[in-house]
Amino acid sequence: MTTQKTSKMKYWLLVAAAIVLDQITKVAVLQNFEFAERLNVIPHIFDLTLVFNTGAAFSFLADAGGWQKYFFLGLAVVISFYLARGIVKDDFGKWGKLGAAMVIGGAVGNVIDRLIHGHVVDFLLVYWQNWYYPAFNVADSFICVGAALLILDGFKHKKAGDKEEKAAKAV
Repeated sequence: MTTQKTSKMKYWLLVAAAIVLDQITKVAVLQNFEFAERLNVIPHIFDLTLVFNTGAAFSFLADAGGWQKYFFLGLAVVISFYLARGIVKDDFGKWGKLGAAMVIGGAVGNVIDRLIHGHVVDFLLVYWQNWYYPAFNVADSFICVGAALLILDGFKHKKAGDKEEKAAKAV
């Protein structure tokens, strides 16, 4: 195995770890909670619960009639292949590859839910007084952190590209 392939293996291991961690936590919640049951973990801040999301983030298109399941499945697959290609072709810097792996792992975790259950299993609930952040899961957390890393990497690459461009013009 070449050094380049070996160095990228850590990203594929992160993808696998994200999927496994996501699915293990979802199975545990499905086995131990009834729908909409809540367990207070940190008073007035954080609960575990069991809810289902047929839509995307913040239940976007949750009541769309069923077609959204296939739309979000397809979207996750396309984005995952695009990001995987970016990792393989070194289109991202170190932080971008890390972020891409996190997004892929989270997306695949939610795809598994849609294929098995027809919806995504959510169970983490953060709130303060009357304000509630929509329930989410481990896959969603990987996707959000990964997206942030991709954005940061994009800014870093843009700056590096600008410096190289200026250096080339100066010659």
